[in-house]
Amino acid sequence: MSRHLAPENGYIGNTPKGQNYETIVIDNRAYRIHNVTVHKFTMGDVDDPDLYAAMPLHEWQNSESGKWIMSHAIESPQWHRRIDHSSYGYQYAVTAKLKDVDYTFWTLKWHDAVDKKS
Repeated sequence: MSRHLAPENGYIGNTPKGQNYETIVIDNRAYRIHNVTVHKFTMGDVDDPDLYAAMPLHEWQNSESGKWIMSHAIESPQWHRRIDHSSYGYQYAVTAKLKDVDYTFWTLKWHDAVDKKS
């Protein structure tokens, strides 16, 4: 099964063409690409965790950092769901691919906020 079609993750926005990059050329300039966890949260044991996760994902997407990520990511951010055995629930994470210059800005402004949530 393709990672893009797995039930435990999905894209926020348009599904990309399936390319993985380490370096990409944009406007005749080479950028190093960083795959970054930009948001994390936990969900309790519920019948349909993805349905309940929609609200926190939507709230993050409309936050200052979420809007910035949505406009600067080189492709649509992706959400991931994992079982959280310690709380008998689920852990969700949003990852995004950022150019090196955008990664530096994001790290300086928001990186500590994501680390404190975990």
